[in-house]
Order: sequence, then structure tokens, then C-alpha cells
Amino acid sequence: MKAKLLALALVLNATAASAGERIPLQRGECVQTKIEQVTTRLDKTPGSGTALIFTNGLYQVSYEQLPQVDRSRPGDPVTLCLISIPSNCPPGDDRGRVYHAINHRTHAVWELPDSEHMCGGA
Repeated sequence: MKAKLLALALVLNATAASAGERIPLQRGECVQTKIEQVTTRLDKTPGSGTALIFTNGLYQVSYEQLPQVDRSRPGDPVTLCLISIPSNCPPGDDRGRVYHAINHRTHAVWELPDSEHMCGGA
């Protein structure tokens, strides 16, 4: 329930981007995109975690296998909202941004980073 309320608040209160095929750059910004691919964290390695690629080029990943993500399919419409940007990152290292996703076909929600590691990490 908390995730659904957060999703609703982000969608209603955030500055929604008018161009749907771009990646949100500011905290609270949301965009509309679609799922391009649902796969595993390690290519063709079941149980290695969940990974998604969106048509706007954003990648999300988890070390855990997430059923709400696994139910997604290519073409599913999704709202992506940037909810967290790490601080004190080395110049040019933008890893570790966390995005809240709402799949409009399945009504599933999740929050995942854009990288396996935070900025400055491995």
C-alpha cells in the first residue's frame, strides 16, 4: 500500500516530462516509456536477479528475482520517476540513481537502481 501511495504522489506531484522517450534527470521528475526487454541480471543465467531495459534507454537491475518485474512484457507502458540521486560521486560517475516504476498493464510497482553498484563503487 505504501508503494502505491508513493507512486500516486510521484505521478500527481512530480513534474511530468512532456517528451516520453527520455530519462528523468531531476529528483521527482517522471516520464512515460515502455519496456523493451525483461531479462536476468547476468545474461541467460536464471536466478541471478532481475534486469529491465526500457525503450528510452534506461536500465534497472536487482540482485533479487522480483516477481512484479518478471510479470512485465516488452511493450508494457511504464511511468518512471527518479526518486534518488547519490551524492559525492566522482566526476562522470552517474551510477546508483534509483527509479520508481509503475507498469500500467500489470499495475505492479517497484524501485530499482540503474546499476549494480553505487557511484564510486566496483
